[in-house]
Amino acid sequence: MRCEVVTAARTAKVTDGDGREEAGEEATGEEATGTTPLPRPLLRSALSLYLDLHAHPELSGHEHRTADLLAARLTDHGLSVTRAVGGGHGFVGVLRNGPGPTVLLRTELDALPVTEATGLPYASTVPGVMHACGHDLHIAAVTGAVALLAADRDSWRGTLLVVGQPAEETLSGARPMLEDGRLYERFGTPDAVLAQHAAPLPAGTVAHAPGGAPLMAGSIAVDVILHGRGGHAATPHLTVDPVLMAAATVLGLQSVAAHATAPAEQAVLTVGSVRAGERGNITPDTAELSLTARAFTDSALDRLLAAATRVVRAQAAAAGAPRDPELTVTARSPALLPDPALTAAVRRAHEGALGAARVLDAAPATATEDFPHFAAGGAPTAYWLLGTTGVREWRAARAGGAPVDPNHAPGFAPDVRTALPAGITALAAAARQVLGGGPGDGGDTGPGGGGEAES
Repeated sequence: MRCEVVTAARTAKVTDGDGREEAGEEATGEEATGTTPLPRPLLRSALSLYLDLHAHPELSGHEHRTADLLAARLTDHGLSVTRAVGGGHGFVGVLRNGPGPTVLLRTELDALPVTEATGLPYASTVPGVMHACGHDLHIAAVTGAVALLAADRDSWRGTLLVVGQPAEETLSGARPMLEDGRLYERFGTPDAVLAQHAAPLPAGTVAHAPGGAPLMAGSIAVDVILHGRGGHAATPHLTVDPVLMAAATVLGLQSVAAHATAPAEQAVLTVGSVRAGERGNITPDTAELSLTARAFTDSALDRLLAAATRVVRAQAAAAGAPRDPELTVTARSPALLPDPALTAAVRRAHEGALGAARVLDAAPATATEDFPHFAAGGAPTAYWLLGTTGVREWRAARAGGAPVDPNHAPGFAPDVRTALPAGITALAAAARQVLGGGPGDGGDTGPGGGGEAES
């Protein structure tokens, strides 16, 4: 997910091999929820996984170790795990606990091509790769929530699905799982699909979109190749310079959002990458651009793409390009519109588990997720934001101090002591809200999701 998120660094407390505690603060769950603390062994296990994942991040499409670790945790809690769902490193864990609704918890597996600069003792050990968007936090929270549910099966009935999704950062992981992997055909269409994401909010809080409102924008990612004619930098009259062509194209694209959409549509178009040439004395043959358009409706996205295409082609023609430019849509995701009824039910569960003061309203953000694809076949989705900023850093930033490093920044570091217990509690409470009651509750378990897990 590409977004601007305020977070704060904090050293988490863990135990060494002899059980002694290292320096820092340990999550207990009481600070995050204001209610009954989570079991300390459960938190230690989830925190240990988080620290491991953060130190060993893997890029989109290469999440083999991350998938192995999460799958092993799920297996330990009694879930049957099916690997390579849709190809790649995506997998599904299944825990069947009698007749009742089916709830799917989704977490992402991938990290980002960012060089970490947090100075944390558990900082990334992989050069140029970092969990700079919180996916390691999401994974750890899922394992904690699954541990809670698996240990208390007498209190609920139904089926729990856990999806480990690769390649979220490239917006290319969800659709293959659903389409090529036939996720719902093989495992059953869920009665609720649940997910959360790190956000610029105080740690220990969650935030929901008001009923019927979008939470995140849809997006289109486009790669562009501009063709020129290379040669010696000393003879520019004998070349068609694609670097100059690219520069003019980038400037021309800056006006697209303003002229292709109305101001109220909240559209954004960003060129995030420009690549051309190797040496200053050589004019290259080609230049490459990568851009992303974001908006809250498909029609606005279509207009942005059409306008951007016109600009790219016009600049190439004006420069006398020997070949037409190539534009390739590499990913597209619709706006994230959580189901209003399910969101209202999950919000009530969060207010009960965390306290009403810790459940906030979220304004629409132009960040993008591929989570909306999980609404395929009419599956209701609920998605909320998980606060990650420590109290001290939050207050300092609001008082006019230096801003805290956001998501995708080299200094991104969630306040794990508070955010992790809140994330575990939020996921478990949301799942319980949908799952049928256990023996003696007297409630209607509701329809099950059907389907059989494969192994």
